[in-house]
Amino acid sequence: MIGRTQQGENEHGKALKIRAKIGAAAVAIALWALVPVVFAQTLRASLFEEADQRLAEAEAANVELLAPGDYERAMDRYGQASEDFERGRNIDRIRFGLTEVIRFLGQAIDSAEIAEITLVSMIKTREDALNADAPTYPVSAALWAEAEELFDEAARRLESGNIRAAREISTEAENVFRDAELTAIKDQYLSRTRALLAQAEQQRVPRYAPVTFGRAQALLQQAETELNENRYDTDLPRSLAQQANYEASHAIFLAGQIERIDEGEFTAEDLILRYEDSLTQIAAAADRVAPLDAGTDPITTELILFIEDLREERDQTEIDLADSRTRIAELEDEMRELDEQLGGVSQERVALVQRLEAEARIREQFASIENLFTREEARVSREANQLVLRLVGLSFASGSADIETQHRALLQKVAQAAAVFPRSQIVFEGHTDSYGSDDTNMNLSRERAQAVSTYLTDEFGIPAFRSSSVGYGETQPIANNDTPQGRERNRRIDVRIEPELE
Repeated sequence: MIGRTQQGENEHGKALKIRAKIGAAAVAIALWALVPVVFAQTLRASLFEEADQRLAEAEAANVELLAPGDYERAMDRYGQASEDFERGRNIDRIRFGLTEVIRFLGQAIDSAEIAEITLVSMIKTREDALNADAPTYPVSAALWAEAEELFDEAARRLESGNIRAAREISTEAENVFRDAELTAIKDQYLSRTRALLAQAEQQRVPRYAPVTFGRAQALLQQAETELNENRYDTDLPRSLAQQANYEASHAIFLAGQIERIDEGEFTAEDLILRYEDSLTQIAAAADRVAPLDAGTDPITTELILFIEDLREERDQTEIDLADSRTRIAELEDEMRELDEQLGGVSQERVALVQRLEAEARIREQFASIENLFTREEARVSREANQLVLRLVGLSFASGSADIETQHRALLQKVAQAAAVFPRSQIVFEGHTDSYGSDDTNMNLSRERAQAVSTYLTDEFGIPAFRSSSVGYGETQPIANNDTPQGRERNRRIDVRIEPELE
C-alpha cells in the first residue's frame, strides 16, 4: 500500500515537471515569435530617424503652407519608403528614398524662410482673416477658399524661383484675404441685424412702424460704414449693431400692436391705458401717486428725479461704508496697541470681544435666513440685532384673520428661520391700510398677528412662551395709502426675531 502511494506521488511529480517544461517551451516560443516584430520596429526607427527629425523641423517651419511643392515631393517619397519597408524591399532602396525625403524637406525649409520674408504681407493678411473666422461663415468661406488657392500658387512660384510672379499673385491673394476678413467680421456683427430686418420686411413692419424700422436701417448702415473704414476697431460697430437689433425687434413689436388695432382687436385708447397702468405701477413702487390727466410727462420727470436721488444716496452710502470700515480697522489697531501697553487684556475688553463675536455669528445666521425666502415671499432686513421678516406673500381675505392653506409653506419657512435662533423671542406685528375705522383696523391687525403666532405654535411647535403678538392697525404705514399698490404694501404681517446675544 505504501509502495503504491509512493509510486503515485512520483508519477504526479513527473507530471508537474513535464507541465513546467511545456510552459517554459511555450513562453520561449512566444518570445521567439516576438523577435521579428521587435527587430522590425528597431530597424525602422533606425532607418527613419533622420527623416523623422527633419520632418518635425519642416512642420515647425510651416512648410506645408509656405513650400507646398517640396513638401508634397518629400511626403510622396516618405510614403513610398514606408511602403517599401512594410513589404520588406531592399534596404538600400529604402535608404535612397529617405535621403530624397531629407533633401526635399531641407529645400522646403529654405523656401519657407524665403517665403516668410518675401510673402510677409500675404501671410499677415491670411492670419487676420483666419482670426476673423473667415473659413466659418458661408460668404467669407468662399472668398477664403479663393485666397488659399492664390496663396498656394504664389508659394509654388516662389519655390520655382519666379519671385516677380509670386509677388504679383500674393498681392491678389492679399486683397481676397482682406475681403474675406471684412466679410467675416460683418457676418459676426451684422448678420443678426440683417436677419431681423428681413423678418420685419416680411411682416410688413415698414408699413406700420416706419420710423422705428428706419432707425434700425440707419444704425445698420452706420455700423457697416464704421467696419469698412476701420475693421479692427469693432467696439463702435458692435454697439451700433446691438442698437440696430433693438430697434428692429422694437419695430416688429410695435407693428404687431398697431396691426391689432387696425384689425379691431383693441382700440388705441386700450393701448394707451395699458401703458399708463404700467407707469402707475412703477410710480406706486416708488410710493408716488401718478396723476395722468395731464399726460405722462409730470410723473415721468418726478420718477427720474426720485431715481437720481436714490442713486446719489446709494453712492454716498457706499462712501460712508468704506470710511466706516477704514475707521474700524484703525480702531482695532489702536486697541491692539493699548493692549500691548497695558500688558494684558482687561475684563471689559474680553466682554466686548465676546459681544462682537456673538454679533458676527448673528450676521452669518441672518445671511442664511435671507436665502430661505424669495422676494415674492418675504423681505428680510436687519434693525440693530433684530431680524425682521416682512411677509409680503401672506394675505388675508377682506376683514378676515383666517390663514388659508396655500400659505403653509411660507409659514413653515418662518418656523425654520425662528429655529436658527432657538433662544430668540419672536414678535408678530399686524398692520393694515387706512381704509376703515381706526378701531376696526386695530382689532383686525391684532387678530391677524395672533392668528399667525398661534398657527406657528400649533403647526410647527414654536413654544408659546417665545412668541407674542401686537397690532398696530393703520398707525405705521410703509407706503402711500392713496394708491392700491401702497395700500397692499401697508396690509402686512411683520415677524420680528430678537436673538439673545451670548
